[in-house]
Amino acid sequence: MILKGKEKQEIEKKTAGEKAAEFVKDGMIVGLGTGSTVYYAIKKLGEMVNDGLKIKAVSSSKATTKLAESLNIELININDTVKIDLTIDGADEVDHNLNGIKGGGGALLFEKITALLSSRNIWIADSSKLVNKLGKFPLPVEVIPFGSKRVFEILNSTGLNPVLRIRDGKNYLTDSGNYIFDLHTGGINDPEGLDKELKLINGVVETGLFTGIADIALVSENETVKILKRGK
Repeated sequence: MILKGKEKQEIEKKTAGEKAAEFVKDGMIVGLGTGSTVYYAIKKLGEMVNDGLKIKAVSSSKATTKLAESLNIELININDTVKIDLTIDGADEVDHNLNGIKGGGGALLFEKITALLSSRNIWIADSSKLVNKLGKFPLPVEVIPFGSKRVFEILNSTGLNPVLRIRDGKNYLTDSGNYIFDLHTGGINDPEGLDKELKLINGVVETGLFTGIADIALVSENETVKILKRGK
C-alpha cells in the first residue's frame, strides 16, 4: 500500500511506536518520552500491561503522566530508582550517527535527564525525521526567565537566530516554568560542540541537542521499520 501525506506520517508513527514496545520486557523500569510518536508506544504498553505485563515507568512530562495513568501504567518518581532499564522517546530530527534534535514538545530537560539515567535508549520516528545533517528543525534551548533577554541577545549576536516560543499568545512555559528559545541555525556541522557552547551561556538550562545518547533508532517507512544502531 502506498501512503502519502498525513496518513503516511501517522501510520509510520504508529508502526515505530508499536515496534518499540516489543523491546519492553517483564520487570523493567521504562522511561517514557513525550510526543506524538511516543503516544503510540505508550498506548501499546498500556495494552500489554492490561494483558499482564509487569513494568514500572518514569514519565518525562505532565502530558505523558496523564496518558500513562489513564492506561494503568504504574509510575514511579525518577528519584526512587538508581537506573532505568530502557527509555523510549521520539526525535524531531535524527541523523545516521544517531545525533538528534528533541524538544519540539517542550520536554527536552526531563527527557535528557531520563535518557542519561537509562541503560538503553530507543528513539522512534517516522521517515520524515531522518536527515543527513541536523538543523532544519529549529533547535530548542530551555532558558530560565530571569535574565532571559541577555541570553536572547547573546544567541542573536552569534547568528543563531533565536525565536521565543509563544503558545496561545503567551510565552510558552516548560514543566519547570522556563522559556524556550527555538534557534534557526541551519545545518549543524558539530552537534556536540554546539551543545557544549550553548551550555556555557549563563541562564541556559538545557539544549535539544542529544548526542551519544540513543542506542537504537527505529525509523518507519510506510509500514516497515528500519533499525539504526549507534556506531554502525
